[in-house]
Amino acid sequence: MEQSEKESKLKQIEKRIKKAQIILLGLFTVAIIYLFLLQIVDIRHYKAKAKNQRYSKNFIMRGQIVDRNGVRLASDRTSFNLYVHREYFDHTPEELAQLLAPLIGVDKKTIVKSINKGATVILIKKDVDRQTAEKIKKLGLREISLDKKNERVYPQDELAAHIIGYYNPDADTASGVELIAKETLEDVEKNVKVQRTPRGDIIYDTGTDPILAATPQVGKTVTLTIDSAIQHVCERELLNMVQEKNASRGAVIVMNPKNGEILGYAVYPRYNPNNYKKVPAIRLKNWTLSDVYPPGSTFKTLTVAAGLESGKINSASRILDTGKMQLGNWTITNYDINKHPYPGMINLVYLLEHSSNVGSANIALMMSPAEFYNILSNFGIGKKTGIDLNGESSGLLPKPFKWDKSRQATMGYGYGASVTSVQMISAVSALANNGVRVTPHVIKYSPEEEAVKIKKVQVISPETAKTVTRLLAQSVANSKSFINLDKYTVAGKTGTSKKPKENSKGYSNSLYTSVVGYLPANNPQILVYVVVDVPSTLGIWGNTVAGPVFKEVANQCARILNIPPDKNVGNS
Repeated sequence: MEQSEKESKLKQIEKRIKKAQIILLGLFTVAIIYLFLLQIVDIRHYKAKAKNQRYSKNFIMRGQIVDRNGVRLASDRTSFNLYVHREYFDHTPEELAQLLAPLIGVDKKTIVKSINKGATVILIKKDVDRQTAEKIKKLGLREISLDKKNERVYPQDELAAHIIGYYNPDADTASGVELIAKETLEDVEKNVKVQRTPRGDIIYDTGTDPILAATPQVGKTVTLTIDSAIQHVCERELLNMVQEKNASRGAVIVMNPKNGEILGYAVYPRYNPNNYKKVPAIRLKNWTLSDVYPPGSTFKTLTVAAGLESGKINSASRILDTGKMQLGNWTITNYDINKHPYPGMINLVYLLEHSSNVGSANIALMMSPAEFYNILSNFGIGKKTGIDLNGESSGLLPKPFKWDKSRQATMGYGYGASVTSVQMISAVSALANNGVRVTPHVIKYSPEEEAVKIKKVQVISPETAKTVTRLLAQSVANSKSFINLDKYTVAGKTGTSKKPKENSKGYSNSLYTSVVGYLPANNPQILVYVVVDVPSTLGIWGNTVAGPVFKEVANQCARILNIPPDKNVGNS
């Protein structure tokens, strides 16, 4: 019995072994068939897949940014990142350092230390220029690769930095026109795909066009409305005043009010976009687009326009000016009350020339809150202008149902609302352009693009705009202000406003000083807005701080643009 049981168990084991052998043979056969199908029958599909993995788009260089006269403001320069590949080592780290150190300006010990970090691919140096890269290639080192990259350069350094912006190719981040015009700057006629080795070398096969494969693709050029000569004048004059008055911030914007083109746009503090990585974030921000402030007396131009447009006043109206008025707990006082304690019934020219707060408040109170609000809203107060730059805010214009009498009155002389610099010049541009506000812009567009991007809004009637212009020009002509130019009739207004306290209600003793004006008044060619933030010396008024900047910028712009004088200088 025992013998028979043993034989039975052996037979069962043999059967199991045979079954296992059959299963393994079957699996092996399936594997053979699969590999046959994979490598013989379906080889084209996998060849194509492998080939596609080697494809990459050809190197693209960003297009240039130029000013309206073709002056180059930004362009690409090719540079290279130098890598060492450990798997291809033919030399020791010391030997590589000996060869590379004299070319790349890095000492041997630093190179050896980098190589010995143990990584498979080691970055030795960033931003190697083309000439140095050619010298490295001639060494014929198998373990070296040079990764081509775009390096953005700004040949005019700080000029128009906040307008042009900056571009970081490593992180693909940007600001200013570099961001807004990204698609155009990177738009190429034909983006060629080529096969490359893992090290980035082109694989030339029968379908490779050697010329297209080796030629960098260049994006389209973006032309700005900025005139570099005008931009230089704006930046120079602003910097001089900021330094003289020890101011913290300032801006000068020059616009053609008829088409919205910005000819000059200076922002302080400024920075050099070639070194933007070393600049604090606060300086990179274009504060004239994002930060709001009470405009002060320059806003009286809009109050008078609103009074005329609503029919509450006309050009011959006289407004009661008592020098001081009380509304609830709020006292409104004229800045020159000591000299003119009770002006009485004043005309609109006197109101603008003497910058009457009481007179402006009384005009504001003649309108209903909804009437005044709607006209200010049409001027663009409380709205984004749509300028082609990033970071614009809407400003602050409270809804009319929130207005009490004191807020409505203070709105009349520039304290109830808060504006951005771009918003303020955009609003006043309607006065200089027969009541039509055109979207401000810094990029030159084709007629087709302009039809989509540039809006024209009829803010007030042409008659109202012409009346306000005449009143402003007469008020300037009567004054001894810096903005009263020798050769040109200026329609303009100065302004001074207190800076709101940052952490509490009310206003500090720090000031904004500003001027807005356009010339020649009878046919405006340029509109200039100047604002200087927090001057810290005595004699601080819009006329004494922003006024001299306006005067020099306006005269120089007129010279650069060959604007004929409209004053009879010989008889003056």
